[in-house]
Amino acid sequence: MLDRSFIRQSAAAAGFDLCGVAPCRHLVRNEQFFRRWLGDGRHASLGYLERNLDKRFDVRRLVEGAQTVVVCAVGYKNGLSDGYPDDFRAKIASYALTADYHATIKGMLGDLFGRLRAAEPALAGRAFVDSAPLVEKQLAVEAGLGWIGRQSLLVTPRFGSFVLLGELRRDGISGVREHARARREYAALFPGNLLRADRFAPVELLVRQANDQPAGPKISIVVPLYNTPLDFLDEMLDSVVNQTYKNWELCCVDAGKDEAVGQHVQARAKADARIRYQKLEKNELIPGNTNKGFEMATGEYIALLDHDDLLHPCALWYAARAIAEQKADFIYTDEATFEGKPEHVVLYHFKPDFMLDNLRSNNYICHLTVFSRALMERAGGGERMEYNGSQDYELFLRLTEQAEKIVHIPHALYYWRSSPGSTAADISAKTYCIDAGIAALKAHYARCGIAVDDVALIPGTPGYYKTDYTIEHPGRVSILIPTCDHIRDLELCVDSIYARTTYPDFELILIENNSKQPETFRAYERMQKEHPDNLKVVTWEGKGFNYSALNNFGEQYATGEYLLLLNNDTEVITPNWLEEMVMYAQQKRVGCVGAKLLYPDDTIQHAGIGFGIGGVAGHLHKYFPAASDGYMGRLNYVQDVYGDTAACLLIRREIYDEMNGLDESYAVAFNDVDFCVRVREAGYTNVFTPFAQLYHYESKSRGTEDNPEKQKRFQGEVLRFQARWGDLLAAGDPCTNPNFDIQREDFTLKILPLE
Repeated sequence: MLDRSFIRQSAAAAGFDLCGVAPCRHLVRNEQFFRRWLGDGRHASLGYLERNLDKRFDVRRLVEGAQTVVVCAVGYKNGLSDGYPDDFRAKIASYALTADYHATIKGMLGDLFGRLRAAEPALAGRAFVDSAPLVEKQLAVEAGLGWIGRQSLLVTPRFGSFVLLGELRRDGISGVREHARARREYAALFPGNLLRADRFAPVELLVRQANDQPAGPKISIVVPLYNTPLDFLDEMLDSVVNQTYKNWELCCVDAGKDEAVGQHVQARAKADARIRYQKLEKNELIPGNTNKGFEMATGEYIALLDHDDLLHPCALWYAARAIAEQKADFIYTDEATFEGKPEHVVLYHFKPDFMLDNLRSNNYICHLTVFSRALMERAGGGERMEYNGSQDYELFLRLTEQAEKIVHIPHALYYWRSSPGSTAADISAKTYCIDAGIAALKAHYARCGIAVDDVALIPGTPGYYKTDYTIEHPGRVSILIPTCDHIRDLELCVDSIYARTTYPDFELILIENNSKQPETFRAYERMQKEHPDNLKVVTWEGKGFNYSALNNFGEQYATGEYLLLLNNDTEVITPNWLEEMVMYAQQKRVGCVGAKLLYPDDTIQHAGIGFGIGGVAGHLHKYFPAASDGYMGRLNYVQDVYGDTAACLLIRREIYDEMNGLDESYAVAFNDVDFCVRVREAGYTNVFTPFAQLYHYESKSRGTEDNPEKQKRFQGEVLRFQARWGDLLAAGDPCTNPNFDIQREDFTLKILPLE
């Protein structure tokens, strides 16, 4: 056993001046302070400080299984930098006048680790010098090396602040022993050999879940077989028998002609009675064959698995926990598409929580789904032959219509094999799926009593659908446009509205805000003469720029049932933009409706707001090319979002009044995000549609945050927003996924570890 005195002696032998040992723990207070510091913009242009915040304050997330941190320091004050004249402009710090300290200290840590392993060969660990996201100064305090001074530097009694730090993370002997114990248990608990469970998750996690069974029901996994390649079959079977949740049965229904398939499954069934097999007399295609599996199933819950796909070993455990703890009757997970070996993942599909408009646009739920038998019966039974090709989609529409508790598990727990002819590779390989999907949607709308004009495949997309809802409540749209000089921008905006808009009933309310240029007022007169019936100019008497107050003022003059907040630096692209937005805003469940906004260079400015990005909110897919599909096609279809930018936001006037309009304490920034959050909290759904498109020549009229006063105001609005919505920010954005990097707007993955 390595004691601390031996570690310190070994560190001294490796050349370190100071050494201490700290426990691995979550440094909560440091994280809270750092997040506030970032929120205040104190990091300036050092964007890398915003990354990996979860790892920075908990070493265990950086090095899985770590128990202790050995913190080492070496003094660098060498006198080489002394003697510069006071007015010398090119002073160089002492540490930079010698060899690169990164390489030097890394070598010293390697020496130390070698000495420790010589005494304890089973020891495991990693060395870091300035190359990992961690709060090394606080770790040094925890290790007893010193304290944090008023200048925020580590102060040591012997060397002051003239020290360089390096860290060695150790698993420790107890950790090594725990791993060995888990290995022994793993061998008995997970019999699959062709597809080992530890290819997907650490053995410690697998064993822990296997020994901690949720009080869930029996889950019947239904798999229709059809001439399944035997190597694929074996891998599928292994993925089931290796589940950490043990209360399952596998119902294999075989409509194929390959007798070896049945023989193979029956041989496996002899070793595990939970595997059941039935040879079908005839092939009734996937819907009919799956229904035979439903009849065969004895579990209270049912899971769907394709014959050549794989379950992550933890998949059913998480589903069972959702059933036991949340009373879920419909569960779905994220998924991964792989080629060849499951380690060769070509695509991760990280999904939102249940979003109705997303489901009406495409079968984003897909795999893995687990649902109660009672729910299926309540929804009208199993799969239907007339929807062959999209039978699961049709079933999910019916199930979610009736479900009492839908739970999304944000982990990739289903592995979808991509092979020639599979829909994982290309839905066009099965074109009949598209027609079946359209039919399924039309049936869904009929059951829900929703009038639609048409449902069609979005051209050029693999199974994404566009619904044209019947506009049953057309109503007038009052377009509110705050404006101050920059008359050329306003003229372009107004002219594009009148020249291109096909919606028959709208009015423009130009909200004059302290313009100075005579040509501005001449333009107002001209516009009112050209459009006397539906354009008016109203003058706000306030001072400065307060976007919230301007729109609240303009609303007093509106006569429409709908309000459209619109920036004066926009230009209409799609003539039916208002129809596309009104068809959603008219629905009682819908609050805000946003459009697809483009920069003049045809890149995305706005495609929905991602809540929590950068500590507050950000524009999803910002700077993507306009023609891009986006992440999993999200730039192609209507979807539910946390919010929309007020640069172009449509809402029923009754809801605007219910919210008491925009909050005027947010003069410039975050007034729209705050409004959208309040609308969501009132029970409404916010929607983004890509079929309403405008150019947005962003923020030309109000300028940038380019002086101390504006920056102070902006920071104040950030802090006010975070204080008001801190709990929701901590909960995350259900319209996206926690596996995306919260500091980015481009759906960069930052995959969560399994807990």
